[in-house]
Amino acid sequence: MLDQPEYLHVVTNHLPLIGLPVAILALIAGLVTRDRTATLIGLALVSLLALSAWPVYHYGEEGYDRVLSMADAAGAKFLAHHKALAERWVFLYFVTAGVAALGFVLAWKWPRTLVASSILALVLAGASLAAGIAIAKPGGTVRHREFRFAPPPSPPA
Repeated sequence: MLDQPEYLHVVTNHLPLIGLPVAILALIAGLVTRDRTATLIGLALVSLLALSAWPVYHYGEEGYDRVLSMADAAGAKFLAHHKALAERWVFLYFVTAGVAALGFVLAWKWPRTLVASSILALVLAGASLAAGIAIAKPGGTVRHREFRFAPPPSPPA
């Protein structure tokens, strides 16, 4: 199964969607307790888990045609919408990863930047998570009719 990109996409998509909220909680805990080490660990987790969107996006692109061939007409519309949302919003994850990593590095040279960069990373992580949920929702309905509570979206512009 590891040679099937659509399978790897489904397996890896949980890293940013479930891991990022855990990283956010770790970062919040570090900020609330004013523990520098915990805050740095939170920033590192946010960076790594936001960056985990890259393999999700990569394997999604690789497996698109195979999933499209298995989908019904409505599923194909949900898949096209899922792809369009991913292409539009995946950059947020990369920006979040970059800001968190930069905050981590800058905190070593200029310790006073830690709180500001952590707050910025938290805001971006929240935006990334919201985008990820919006992207994942139509993706989950491609092959699962039981999760289709609305008609398929119109084709992306």
